[in-house]
Amino acid sequence: MTGTSHPDVFHGLPVHTPPPPGATGAGSPPTAGSVAWRLDCPPHEAPFEEVWRRFLDEVDTERVRALLIGPWWYDDYISLQPVVAALVSDAHRFPALRALFLADVDDEECQVSWLQLCDITPVLEALPLLEELGVRGCGDAVPGEENLRLRPVRHPSLKVLRFESGGLPGHVVRAVGASELPALEHLEFWFGSEGYGGDATVADLAPVLSGPSFPRLRHLGLQNSELQDELAAAVASAPVVARLESLSLAMGTLGDAGAGALLDGQPLTHLSVLDLHHHYLSDPVVSRIEELCARAGVQVLLDAADRWDAEDEARYVAVSE
Repeated sequence: MTGTSHPDVFHGLPVHTPPPPGATGAGSPPTAGSVAWRLDCPPHEAPFEEVWRRFLDEVDTERVRALLIGPWWYDDYISLQPVVAALVSDAHRFPALRALFLADVDDEECQVSWLQLCDITPVLEALPLLEELGVRGCGDAVPGEENLRLRPVRHPSLKVLRFESGGLPGHVVRAVGASELPALEHLEFWFGSEGYGGDATVADLAPVLSGPSFPRLRHLGLQNSELQDELAAAVASAPVVARLESLSLAMGTLGDAGAGALLDGQPLTHLSVLDLHHHYLSDPVVSRIEELCARAGVQVLLDAADRWDAEDEARYVAVSE
């Protein structure tokens, strides 16, 4: 299994985490619009409310273009709800904000399946000029706790939408498909494992795969899935593929059956990139994919196949717990 990590660059800007009060050697702070600001709460040092108020007081938030929310809990893990509430109530102070990453948390800070999210719809409603939204966390992995929710929305500006999950619930996928996102160019789902709440099905993706829902879509990532063969078979005849520039079926349990369906389906030679890394393909199928892509000038991302127990043929997604 691979894990989650912090991006060094977000929305084309270097990521900067403000030092805690009193830190030595911090130097002069960057200008507000020159970096992507990452806020986190070092364990037992300050609650999120204090970190947030200090950020509002010390940074010219009217010029902030990108924002990442790291660990937001002060002691024990808590719901993302206080973060969402703060973003919504102070949305007017961020007129230049174009990119937001909720839960920029790596494995050492919290396993992705234990991140307690909430309904993120109010954030999209409060930030109509937002162009990029990344969400990291699971759906229903923690019984009795608040988890990821999304209601269908109309958002005129959103170009990039990513869900990085070890178990993405089907209701979130269906909500995306029912949303009006006329500017959307990049859509990425990490479906994860059923054991961590990942109950999305191929049928849930029907509005996305059919094509008309997102007329500007150029990249589609259907990743990190235990149903990777089924997804590949669906993509093989999906109308949306004809308009894509890049396609990812990476990080999941893709085997020869799924790859065969993909290769025998509609042409993929118009793509610039085909990402299939973390797979369970045999060497002959890998060679067939590489030869086809080489002839068409398609960049294909294929690492060495994951090896699994030949007796039970168990396969694993890259990110689950």
